[in-house]
Parts: sequence; C-alpha cells; structure tokens
Amino acid sequence: MRDSTTAIRVRPGAYDDLVALTGIYNHYVVPVTFDIAPVDVEARRAWLDARPATGRHRLLVAEEAGTVLGYATSGPFRDKQAYETSVETSVYLAPGHTGRGLGGLLYDALFEALATEDVHRAYAGITQPNAASMRLHERFGFRPAGVMEQVGRKFGTFWDVAWMEKRLGRPEPGR
Repeated sequence: MRDSTTAIRVRPGAYDDLVALTGIYNHYVVPVTFDIAPVDVEARRAWLDARPATGRHRLLVAEEAGTVLGYATSGPFRDKQAYETSVETSVYLAPGHTGRGLGGLLYDALFEALATEDVHRAYAGITQPNAASMRLHERFGFRPAGVMEQVGRKFGTFWDVAWMEKRLGRPEPGR
C-alpha cells in the first residue's frame, strides 16, 4: 500500500489545505458531483469554516509527506432543525491515490470522531454508476435508502443518485 519511509496522517482540515482540497474536489466535478463548473478556492472557504475540528460537521484530511491525498467530510443533511442529528458524508481522493485504502482510512477516522458527537444517522448520496463508492459505503455499514432517478441534469444527461444510510450512536428505545 505504501512504502515504510512515509506515513499517512489523518488530521483536521486547515486553511493551508484549501488549494489542494479544491483541486481534488474539482477533479470530480464532471464525473461525480452535481456542480456544473469547477469551484474556486474562495468559494470553498465557507465550506471549510463550517467544518471545525470538533462537532457533527467535520473535515478530515489524509496527507503523506506534506501532500494532501484526500479528505472525508460530514456536513448538514438538510437545513431544517429536526435534521440536525443527521449528517451527509463523503470521501474524495486525489487522482492517482485511489485503490490504496485511503477512503477506508478516512472513513474510519471520521466515524470514530462522529461516535463522540450527537449524530444519529449518516447519509451518502452517490451519483450512479459508481461501484467503487457503493462498495466503500457498504463496507462501512451503509444500507440502501433509495434511488432518486434522473434527479439532476448536467452536460445534457440526467443522472440518478443512490442514497445510502448508516445508523450511528445508540439505537432508539424500542427499535
């Protein structure tokens, strides 16, 4: 997976990471995200501000020898107050760094951090087809919650999004 002279470190995201994080995200604009155009670094600043080192909404970065390899994040699922204990999670890896176990490493750290927070459910929306992302989420205990068919149109094509759900925290009484 990696040579023994370097170590991958997972840590909270920081302002110094914004250029790398934006570059990683923009790599996925065409094939995966529902953005139509690349985002700029300044637009991502508010996104980073909304993900402090503690709390329900996090940003964890994997780095090796000072290079950002990818990130995992949790953010608001919906903006209504009753949804506050639900989060939407995602993982993005830098080109050339997939297939190394980094997504799993990042999700391990993210769900370990979220275990100490008041989070009841995690959701992931996965643009279809994306077998690798579906497998990663299944490995972390996500289960299918439904498919929104042709929910978004980009570049003249309608895309489906599969939603997956993971229970976090203590089970509800009687469930």
